[in-house]
Amino acid sequence: MGIIEWARSPWGQDVPIHIAFYLIWVSAIAGLVFLVGHAIWVRYFAKQEVFAVSTAPPKSLPEKVARHSLAARLFHWVMAASMFVLLFSAFLPKVGVRFDWLPWHWIAGLVLTASIIFHIIHASFFMDFWSIWPNKEDFAEGKLRWARATGGSAAPPKRFAKYPMENKMYHLAIVFAGLAVTVTGFFMLFRIRTPIFPRNPYIFGDMTWGMMYVLHGLAGVGLIFLIMTHVYFALRPEKLVITKSMVFGTMEREHYLQHHDPERWAINK
Repeated sequence: MGIIEWARSPWGQDVPIHIAFYLIWVSAIAGLVFLVGHAIWVRYFAKQEVFAVSTAPPKSLPEKVARHSLAARLFHWVMAASMFVLLFSAFLPKVGVRFDWLPWHWIAGLVLTASIIFHIIHASFFMDFWSIWPNKEDFAEGKLRWARATGGSAAPPKRFAKYPMENKMYHLAIVFAGLAVTVTGFFMLFRIRTPIFPRNPYIFGDMTWGMMYVLHGLAGVGLIFLIMTHVYFALRPEKLVITKSMVFGTMEREHYLQHHDPERWAINK
């Protein structure tokens, strides 16, 4: 019941070849348990959030507050589509659904890789790059929110910046998992026949290839959990305003005033 499958090379060396595929079910069940547990927590135990008094909002705040540019929204949905194709083409054959999955998988992988490269450039030069990364203030505010949520005594936290702490932590997790599958997946293209590269399975040794497959698989099953939770939160009633902003690019002024601090997320008119 190990998490890694091993094989014996022609030279008598034990090398890893992949993850154990029961981890697919472990990740899916863990995601389902989290979803049910969170829904029960919100329904029966969660307390209403109370925020500290924040800075007065701008006097001429627009009715629709811009949140996501068209480029950011296109990246998100292209990445989402490629992620779903990658997960279904990778794991459906493992649970008994048979089809010619390999072309779907490597083409979707190239689309995901291109979208990530675009996003890195776009975020670095055309967006506030650091707005999505957690900082000391986020951790301090997170401690206050956790203490109040669990019945402790703590001062009311500030309203959020553009991205709440949980969004930033999710982004951090998806960055690590996404980079792991794209970098390893890129090199794995050399092991199959594609119009992109000539096939050359000898650029790495057996042990390196094996570890690459293990990392690719672990990141893949991790993405099952991450995507399940992402879809769940996107569909929760109190989060629909954020989901709609990823479709239309804006959110209502009332939501901004209720949940966001103008000092931490200034609106450029």
